[in-house]
Amino acid sequence: MRLLRLLLVLAALLPAILASYACAQTTWNLAANYADSAFHTKNIVQFAADVDKATGGSLKIVVHPGGKLIKHADIKPAVRDGKVPAGEILISLAADEAPVYGVDSIPFLATGYDGARKLYAAQKPFLERQLAKEGLLLLFSVPWPPQGIYAKREIKSIDDLKGLKFRTYNVAIKRIAELAGALPTQIEVPDLPAAFASGRVDVMITSASSGVQSKAEEYLTHYIDTQAWLPRNMVFVNKAAFDRLSPAEQNAVIDAAKAAEERGWRLSAEEMTVKTKALKDAGIIVVPPSDALKSGLAKIGDTIAAEWAASAGADGQALLAACRK
Repeated sequence: MRLLRLLLVLAALLPAILASYACAQTTWNLAANYADSAFHTKNIVQFAADVDKATGGSLKIVVHPGGKLIKHADIKPAVRDGKVPAGEILISLAADEAPVYGVDSIPFLATGYDGARKLYAAQKPFLERQLAKEGLLLLFSVPWPPQGIYAKREIKSIDDLKGLKFRTYNVAIKRIAELAGALPTQIEVPDLPAAFASGRVDVMITSASSGVQSKAEEYLTHYIDTQAWLPRNMVFVNKAAFDRLSPAEQNAVIDAAKAAEERGWRLSAEEMTVKTKALKDAGIIVVPPSDALKSGLAKIGDTIAAEWAASAGADGQALLAACRK
């Protein structure tokens, strides 16, 4: 009889036990594009660990780096459509969808980390509004180190870029290539070594981080440290998936995201110093831009900023005004 009573009690409690177990197994797959070794990826992995700890394991975020789960260009649509709950992309990859996604990649609009933070503060409300229209929620955004030009020889002026195959990864870079008289060529980071070796591309603008990651010394000789802009990645989530979390889990995600953003900006600045030195140590010739190159790039930047503002309408004008105060 005692055994029977125990079984009846367990049967009555089973639904609650199963519900609790299901809650503990809530898992978000987070599709990321960059390698395990990238500071962005390490920061996201720490973010996931912070969420796990804060929720007592009730929400687990599994990070899938290197485009292994979903290719870079497909991450945002996949999160928007609910195929995966969360993702990370270079924001400007989506610049052809809405102008606000491209503002952080306007060359010479914001140089240095202080300028980049000011630009982000101006952009953020517009960015969040656009994401909300797509059923997405911004968690945090972290910049890459400043961008410079990689080539097989020193680039002393804009004229030196004419006719070269110029690696692009967003609308703004494509426009820089066009205005410089170069030939835009879409290449993702993992494909860079093969693309340069085969002659599919001759020159690129990217960070010291990407240069070290892709072993630029194996196929390039020069890095011109133009510090043209600081493009940012963003980590975001499907809003419906976020809304299904408990209030405590939502707060844990938001708090961990705030910590990840601050940590990420600090890591980015450290990355700039470490990876620029690594380029030199690997044999890359690191040089400042000539006055002629700076002048030519500044003119291109002015043209792109004016074009961006025209396409962005009133919101674009307001954003630029806030940034330039």
